[in-house]
Amino acid sequence: MNKIFDSLNDAQRQAVEQIEGPLLILAGAGSGKTKTITSRLAYLLDTIGIPSSQTLTLTFTNKAAKEMRERAMGLITQNSFPPLLCTFHKFGLLFLKFHIHLLGRSNNFVVIDTDDKKKILKKINAELPTPLIASEISRYKNSMIDPQEAYAQAELTNYKNIAKIYEEYETYLLKNNLVDFDDLLCLSFKLLNDNPQLCVQTSQKYRYIMIDEYQDTNELQLRLLQKLCTSHNNLCVVGDDDQSIYGWRGAHVRNILEFDQDFADATVIKLEYNYRSTQPILTVANALIEHNRSRLGKTLIATKTGGDDVQTLTSHDESEEAKKIAKAIRTLLDKGVRASDIAVLYRINALSRSLEEGLNRGGVAYRLVGGLRFYDRAEIKDLISYLRVITNVHDNFSLKRIINKPKRGLGKATIEKIELAAMEAEKSMFEFISTLTDSELETLARKKSTQELRKFISEINELRIIAEEAMYKFIDQLEERFKIKETLHGLPDESDKVSNVDEFYGLFRDYVKQNPDAELAEFLNDITLQSDQDQIEGESIYIMSIHASKGLEFEHLFVIGMEEGFLPLIGDGSDLEEERRLGYVAFTRAKSNLTVSSVNSRFYKGRRTDLQKSRFINEAGLCEGSLILEKNTSFKKGDLIRHKIFGAGRVEGVSKSGREFKLLINFGGNKRDILASFVEKL
Repeated sequence: MNKIFDSLNDAQRQAVEQIEGPLLILAGAGSGKTKTITSRLAYLLDTIGIPSSQTLTLTFTNKAAKEMRERAMGLITQNSFPPLLCTFHKFGLLFLKFHIHLLGRSNNFVVIDTDDKKKILKKINAELPTPLIASEISRYKNSMIDPQEAYAQAELTNYKNIAKIYEEYETYLLKNNLVDFDDLLCLSFKLLNDNPQLCVQTSQKYRYIMIDEYQDTNELQLRLLQKLCTSHNNLCVVGDDDQSIYGWRGAHVRNILEFDQDFADATVIKLEYNYRSTQPILTVANALIEHNRSRLGKTLIATKTGGDDVQTLTSHDESEEAKKIAKAIRTLLDKGVRASDIAVLYRINALSRSLEEGLNRGGVAYRLVGGLRFYDRAEIKDLISYLRVITNVHDNFSLKRIINKPKRGLGKATIEKIELAAMEAEKSMFEFISTLTDSELETLARKKSTQELRKFISEINELRIIAEEAMYKFIDQLEERFKIKETLHGLPDESDKVSNVDEFYGLFRDYVKQNPDAELAEFLNDITLQSDQDQIEGESIYIMSIHASKGLEFEHLFVIGMEEGFLPLIGDGSDLEEERRLGYVAFTRAKSNLTVSSVNSRFYKGRRTDLQKSRFINEAGLCEGSLILEKNTSFKKGDLIRHKIFGAGRVEGVSKSGREFKLLINFGGNKRDILASFVEKL
């Protein structure tokens, strides 16, 4: 028992010993949440004597599950069978193997991966973008919407078509006894929901349930947990509402904010002692996140002493920013700092382009985590291929990449047929197509496709002339004729891809402005040299998006792109509170030194634009005249109010909650604590 409680602080110890009833462990960044949850599991098995078969611990990645299992088993002195500690989807797989027969299906089903799913969908429909269809079907399943409901809800024709494809897809899976990734949870919930006896039996089997990273759960996962708690309420969830950054992926921050409403009489224990960062870093992070209204509220306290002040860096543009950061990193490396202790984070992937070029020029080796280098991204390779064909129409390799982008009705077999015929004629593909008559071309491709090919050849020829005569018009004409950005609409990562295309267009315009007499071939040669990192060897620093940095920590951290429009990202679908949580996650990755960087101008939507510093720099107290948003309330006891979900109610109490006010409201006998900003007076 002493081993389990070694080095736990009072709050962690309390969380470990609280084993009955719903428990929310609100674990701040760097507060030892993994230690707490693994110690709690070991306490259940080794001290209380709960059989491991009666526990269930779920997390989101196999890596996290493996680490937690090893750490928990390392604390156990009794001989104990390893507990079921796995991902949500692994649990779903095991559950279906035992019970899918209740759906009239065999348990020798096969789980298909994402690529298999896309191939099946492409066979069903090749017209609509496959990634869009796959994403929508996944969204439907995680919202427990069947094809008929999806069709009834759809207003636009394309979405009605997706609902029909969804129905065909489900029929195909059923016929071939296949399940996709989402089915592992979707079908498990269906089994528990449709079979009350099985639901009770399963709940009685797993008497003690723990969930890691609860802020990342979605609606389906919440509903599944409620089923698993049918016969008891021994559910412990660990998470941080301030680190909920996956709303775009379906995660619901309300699951953690309203845990006490989903699971009555819940206890909340806050882990606020931070073992990662120095106090100056935490002061900035705390100041920033306090501006969020939808949060439970906590303040991180450093256990490390000392620490340098957080630095701010202001540059004229992104090139100067990259140069300064490369120089600062070079200085750290020369002082003996390990490269792996240094990282640069950004909100938008397109920002990696200038950073990569600056690091290359500064001779700083880097490793891009969780993504492709800017010039390796598919949409950028497509653009470069267009430029290469315009520069050299005999470049068959580049032509094949773009001949059907955007779609011109040319299948793989047709392209291969054209390539083979061109080889036999001893001509390049472009030259060969250009010399064929319409009737000759129709022997190789369908009539509609031949018309598109003719238009393609004509547009390329016209762009070749523009490139020679008016380079400043060229990139706008390229987009106008081929509508590259339009082809990205509807893709799950559309905004990122469009941002990358805009970054490339802006780069081109800037190049022409600085080199008015340059030719297209010179621009291509320049970016080819800039994107070549082969000459750099040895240990590397890390560069990555803030999303990719979740769960990581670095001694020395730089956060770039701290401007309005970049962090926070502003526009359709953006959520300012989630953007602020992203800033908080970024800051709390730093252990010893944090530098936040902004520029006065940057390519914004393809144009060089003057930018304002991010409001987050202000809110974090990193510049003069920081905004202090002291929230107030005009509500008092006895007021009648309306809530958009719970309807009319009467205020029975008002209390302070951080910089917000919390109201105790009686909705016809059902009392709830709700933040004042979520209701209106009647």
